[in-house]
Amino acid sequence: MESKYRILVVEDDREIREGIEIYLRNQGYEVFQAADGEEGLKVIAEQELHLAIVDIMMPVMDGVTMLMKLRAMDYEFPVIMLSAKSEEVDKIMGLNMGADDYVTKPFTPLELLARVNSHLRRYSKYLSAVNKEGGREHVYQIGGLELNEDTVEVAVDGEPVKLTPMEFKIVQLLIKNPGRVFSSDEIYERIWNEKAVNTDTIMVHVRNIREKIEIDPKNPKYLKVVWGVGYKIDRQ
Repeated sequence: MESKYRILVVEDDREIREGIEIYLRNQGYEVFQAADGEEGLKVIAEQELHLAIVDIMMPVMDGVTMLMKLRAMDYEFPVIMLSAKSEEVDKIMGLNMGADDYVTKPFTPLELLARVNSHLRRYSKYLSAVNKEGGREHVYQIGGLELNEDTVEVAVDGEPVKLTPMEFKIVQLLIKNPGRVFSSDEIYERIWNEKAVNTDTIMVHVRNIREKIEIDPKNPKYLKVVWGVGYKIDRQ
């Protein structure tokens, strides 16, 4: 049976790369390999992909540079970064450039598969919403911030704002519950549909969202932090 999802693995260590491919193929995924970021971009240009697993430290072109280039070309599929513990700064940089998640080496196959499955579930829902035609629009508005669930679009003061699928989900959760404060753990569990294990990614995603929807991200009008508790979008 032909797999529904196509995954790219970009990793310069051949043994790790092929090991990941074996586990993914055993789950029914179609897998493509690349040894560096440059090779990875070539595969992306030639294949329709649903997710990429990208190592940070690679020769020729590193993972963060590759990520920056693919996001600049408007590819929206989820990207999971692979990082060593010593690459904390690069990992945060990757999240800032548009990565959806990261897994720290050494990792277990089950941990990586759980992340892959979770992101593909969400991306599938995102694609379904984008491709859906007709029907009543579900629009939520707080002040000048507007989110349309049917068209999967966000606008601020009438100007469209380009969010990643992960960023859209966070704004969607908060704008549908105005005034309610969500902890990082709760946001993670609502969006990933699994127990929170990686909530520092939420902080980075929130910072990225603010850069896109706020006139002054340091003095946010919409997405606010309640120190020691979590995040909210207030009624206005």
